[in-house]
Amino acid sequence: MDIGIDLGTANTLLYARGQGIVLNEPSVVAMKEGGRTALAVGTEAKETIGRTPGSITAIRPLRDGVISDYEAAEEMIRHFVKKAVPGRRPRTRMVVCVPSGVTPVERRAIVHAAQRAGAKAVHLIEEPMAAAIGAGLPVAEPRGSMVVDIGGGTTEVAVISLGGIVTSQSLRVGGDRLDAAITDYVRKEHSLLIGERTAEDVKCAIGSAWPVPGDEELEERTFRIRGREKVRGLPKTLSLTTREVRAALDEPVESIIAAVKVTLEECPPELSGDVMEHGIMLTGGGALLPGLDLRMASATGIPVFVADDPLDCVVLGSGRCVEDFDGLQRVLTGA
Repeated sequence: MDIGIDLGTANTLLYARGQGIVLNEPSVVAMKEGGRTALAVGTEAKETIGRTPGSITAIRPLRDGVISDYEAAEEMIRHFVKKAVPGRRPRTRMVVCVPSGVTPVERRAIVHAAQRAGAKAVHLIEEPMAAAIGAGLPVAEPRGSMVVDIGGGTTEVAVISLGGIVTSQSLRVGGDRLDAAITDYVRKEHSLLIGERTAEDVKCAIGSAWPVPGDEELEERTFRIRGREKVRGLPKTLSLTTREVRAALDEPVESIIAAVKVTLEECPPELSGDVMEHGIMLTGGGALLPGLDLRMASATGIPVFVADDPLDCVVLGSGRCVEDFDGLQRVLTGA
């Protein structure tokens, strides 16, 4: 069984050859303190974040798109493959997506973790290339296509032509950084301490990067949160507004747009013309942030579009490679 894996900082998705997407779960492992045996993995483990006793630790094996805990990552991959493809099975070929800015050491860590989890062969594909393939961009044609993939740990910006990445930027800013920006804002402006899950709920409920025309309701929306007072240490409830959250997200959003501008500046003139004509494609969970496409279009003067299935583009791109190893061999690198 050949498998494509989007090994994301926030979520891991698996694509099985001939079956499509077979798994989508949080990249979290719950382990007993002092031991290296997983007590829970994925959705079940995410429920324990911020709520574990001292004897149990909820670990996110990937940070900024790369493996930060090798053993936990290996355990997580093994668990997900076993869950997605149950029963006895031969050792598999895996196509694993990696950020374009990973170092050779980080690449080897991903390959070794996949091999220990049961892969007989591991092929790596850079996330912006996988996202472009999954979004349906004509990556094999002699035409410049620009993709901005905003994941949980990284933002990948790339211009692609003739099956290769011409110029790219890998920015360690993504959904996690957006959540952290909300946490920092609430702590500084309201002296309230909140957890990462609460910050994520705020982002999903009322987060935005730009006022959205025709959605006046979003501008008036509020979201009640609970946390601990910074000074007295007592529980407290307060309401955040859409404008407050937009202000909190301004810095990381501007960092993403700056990376897009740098990539455009480094792009050959002929391909810049193609991008100007055909626009920029947004993929990843960050593409769902309301108003981000409008803000990016305003900053660059280029049309910006959100992919039909932004959350699944990367794993669908790896799936295309799984379905046609020979045809897409140019975009893969062997283990």
